[in-house]
Amino acid sequence: MQTVLNLQSLPFRSYRTYIAATLFVIGNLLLPQLFHAVPRGGMIWLPIYFFTLVGAYRFGWRVGLLTALASPMLSSLIFGMPAVAALPAITLKSALLAVIAGYAAHRFNRVTIGLLLAVVLGYQTLGTLGEWAIVGDLKLALQDFRTGIPGMILQVVGGYLAITRIK
Repeated sequence: MQTVLNLQSLPFRSYRTYIAATLFVIGNLLLPQLFHAVPRGGMIWLPIYFFTLVGAYRFGWRVGLLTALASPMLSSLIFGMPAVAALPAITLKSALLAVIAGYAAHRFNRVTIGLLLAVVLGYQTLGTLGEWAIVGDLKLALQDFRTGIPGMILQVVGGYLAITRIK
């Protein structure tokens, strides 16, 4: 399944960049609250990454990076999740997601399930290596691959649906 879109890469000097990033940050604050109502919901569904993927793919790496950096910190400050100790790894993965998704959108100028799968596997693989370096525990670093497969599927399928429907 492939959809060609008018994908944008908004510059930092555009007010639209900050409006889009603010809306995606709000999404990244609210969506996890739904999943945290279920035991281990955050670990299974990885909701803090969803709108970072959508924002970066649809509006470019700058929107994605602003979303990636603000979302985990604000969520931790407001809701206490993620835990402060987890912020470096989650922020790293979020930033990697923003850059990889923005690059893929710019390079291929289309969205497909396969491209989104490559983006998600790419940021998770590099992020896992980074998390391993940060925490020094491979088992902990591999947690998203052990429990977060449903979340990765949600990012790919739900991300595709969201990206293709945002005007």
